[in-house]
Amino acid sequence: MSSLSPLIGPATSTSRADELVQRITEAIHLGLLNDGEQLPVEVELARQFNVAPMTARDALAELRQRGLVETRRGRRGGSFVRRPAGPPVEFLRARLIELTTSELRDLADEHVAIAGQAARLAAERSSAVNVRRLFALTEQLGAAGTLGDRIRADCRFHIEVAIASQSERLTRREVALQAEISGLLWLPVGRPIDIARMVADHHAMAAAVVSEDGDKARRLAEEHVDWELRRLISLRLLLTDPKEDR
Repeated sequence: MSSLSPLIGPATSTSRADELVQRITEAIHLGLLNDGEQLPVEVELARQFNVAPMTARDALAELRQRGLVETRRGRRGGSFVRRPAGPPVEFLRARLIELTTSELRDLADEHVAIAGQAARLAAERSSAVNVRRLFALTEQLGAAGTLGDRIRADCRFHIEVAIASQSERLTRREVALQAEISGLLWLPVGRPIDIARMVADHHAMAAAVVSEDGDKARRLAEEHVDWELRRLISLRLLLTDPKEDR
């Protein structure tokens, strides 16, 4: 069992069980935790996220109730991830409606800074393994047959760019931003997302990384985030004012 905190992000000393539940739930839906993957035991989970063991116990109980975690008894027992077939669409719709246009722009401003710098550094520091992963995840996005698979492939591509930057801080911020944005971006509302456009964007970014063109990689990443912002604002308008879909 690996440490979860580098992927999901460190919790604060004031974290509650519902915050931990939200972080692990997002990690499951985004594919950061694999179906069948074993979670740390309660004491270790509490240590990783700087919470009380009782908080970790309550969080695992809630995850079991939601059907996202299965606990098995015996020598090879423990808590194991049970990833659902699709994302929680209604929850994501409600969350997007709650966000203001100003808050979406703030998210995009941060994402431009993180994604752009991560892409530039990835072009300078990426390994052959990172590059192979970027192209593989691009192919996965194009071949994905379900909404959940598309969300996970999209999310993991951007996180892999951050991993390729060799910056732990940038990677943590990219993971946190993907948890906030990725599911919203793929909401089945209004016009379907242009998957060919998404695949082309990913391929272009991967190609810029492999050619070690940091300026181009950064520009492409920033343009992609700007496109995401425009889509999120458009989706929010559709959800709050259906007449906009004319």
